[in-house]
Formats: sequence, structure tokens, C-alpha cells
Amino acid sequence: MKIGIYGYGNLGRGVEAAMKYHTDCELVAVFTRRDPAAVKTAGTPVYSAESILDFKDKIDVLILCGGSATDLPRMTHTLAEHFNVIDSYDTHATIPAHFARVDEAAAKSGHIAMISGGWDPGLFSIARLYASSVLPEGKDYTFWGRGVSQGHSDAIRRIEGVLDARQYTVPVPEALDAVRSGSMPELTTRQKHTRECYVVAEEGADLARIESEIKNMPNYFADYDTTVNFITLDELRANHSALPHGGSVIRSGKTGLSGEHNHTVEFSLALDSNPEFTSSVLVACARAIDRMYRRGMTGCKTIFDIAPADLSPLSPEELRAHML
Repeated sequence: MKIGIYGYGNLGRGVEAAMKYHTDCELVAVFTRRDPAAVKTAGTPVYSAESILDFKDKIDVLILCGGSATDLPRMTHTLAEHFNVIDSYDTHATIPAHFARVDEAAAKSGHIAMISGGWDPGLFSIARLYASSVLPEGKDYTFWGRGVSQGHSDAIRRIEGVLDARQYTVPVPEALDAVRSGSMPELTTRQKHTRECYVVAEEGADLARIESEIKNMPNYFADYDTTVNFITLDELRANHSALPHGGSVIRSGKTGLSGEHNHTVEFSLALDSNPEFTSSVLVACARAIDRMYRRGMTGCKTIFDIAPADLSPLSPEELRAHML
């Protein structure tokens, strides 16, 4: 399977690193909107994003490594007109609209696309689906962090006057304990998480305006108790250069004729590198949609449409012998 990377930030570098482990894949090229001569990869050839159409017959799946705030809403459906593509779009509230745009473009051009690959949305979505299917009487809870959100950090960096930023999503301990007790509490978005922002502002920037734009940003910060800390670039590099993340999907449910038996299902992740793990999920999903395309499927897909066996490099016989 021949892979192309479109965008070479943290996620793009993660996809390149993943090639060491996904040995059935070949990385063909990195495409960037920057000057290709200024982009240093681990050995992959770099080309201008403007030359992408020259590679229409040389790439099986193009992995899109842009941000969900402004890049992917324009990028995914446009490139799906020419390539099989996959993205990690993670703005949950607008996934249906994003899906519709990409599905129209991919179906019309005869390509296959997948949106919202990664771990949430992605692996966590599957955990929610499985647990709610098995325990239809119950409640789902999702907790993220403590960790750096790439999408939220990117959204802050797009604000005028911001040089760089990191955003940490932090579960509220009392809420997490209440859910794990099986008591099925009613929790608002604000009660489950807080958000901590560390922001490097340009010299002379209006800090009050930046803080207000962050705290009132819909789909990102408006529904949370958010703390904004302005720090220097040296402090950011010294104390916030790593990109850890993780979290848990928990479902509490009941069985029995009178609902007398309680059950808790939990799926959790602890990640040293959010972008590298997300990238590894994207490569596995790229393998799956390449197989689906070769079977004649087109249009937009999500993680719900992928058979587990299509994610694995192992044969059906190997899966039955060693995984089942």
C-alpha cells in the first residue's frame, strides 16, 4: 500500500514514524504548504502541496494531517475528488456535516474516504458502540486526559496574536470516581472536565482579547471551566514540549429481570505521544479503506463501517488462530 502524507506537523511526523512498524506500507511522499526545501523529514521526499495532482496514480491512500478547526473542513472533501483519503477530524458536534461534504465528493469521483480516524473519535467510538450494544440499559461516559489536545491547541494557535499554545484536558476526579462507582450520575460537560491553556502571545498582543476568544470559543472551550495562563516561549519549550494524552470510555449498565445486576465496562488509553498513537491508528485505517476500495466500495466511511479484520495486516487464517 502506497501512502502519501498531506501536512507535516506533529501528526505527519507521526505517520512517517509509523512506517517502521506498519511494514506492509510504503511512504511515497510528504506534501506541504511550506517551502519544501525548508521541511526536514526522516528521509521521505517532500513536495509542494500544489503538485499533489501529479501523484494521482502513485498513491493508494492520502493521509491528511491538518487541523480540524480550519484545515480539514476545506481539505478533505477537496482531495477526495482525486484520492482515497483519511483524516482525523475531531470536532464531534460537526462530524455529520463534514461527513456529508466528504461523502458527496468521494462518491461522485469514485473514491473512498474515511473521516474521524484516531482514538476519539475512533477507537473510543468503537468502545462506546460495543458497550452500549451489549448493555442497552445504561449510560456512557467519556473522560479525556490529563493530556494535551492537539486539536484544541491548534485552535488556540489560530487566534490572532498567539505565537504558540498547549491545551490540557483534565478530568474532574470526583466525576470520574462517581462514574466508576456504578451509580450512573447525571453530569454536565462542565462537571466532567476542565481545560488548562498555556499560551505564548506576541509582543504587544491584547491578552484580555485572546483570553476572551479562548474561553468563548464554541465547540472547544465555551462549555468548560477554562484557565488561560500566559507564559514565555522558553517556559513552553521547557515545561510543555511533550504531547501525552489518554482517557477512558466507561459504560455502566444493568441486566436481570428487575435490573438487579450492575455492570461496568471500561476501555482506557495511556499515551506517551498523542500524535504518534493517532498516526498509528490512521495507518491501520488506511489499510482498511484501501482493501475496501479494492473490493469496489466508494464514498465516505467512519470507523463504524470498518470490519476489524480489515485493520490488521494478518490474514484471516492468522487472525482466527492467534486473535480469536
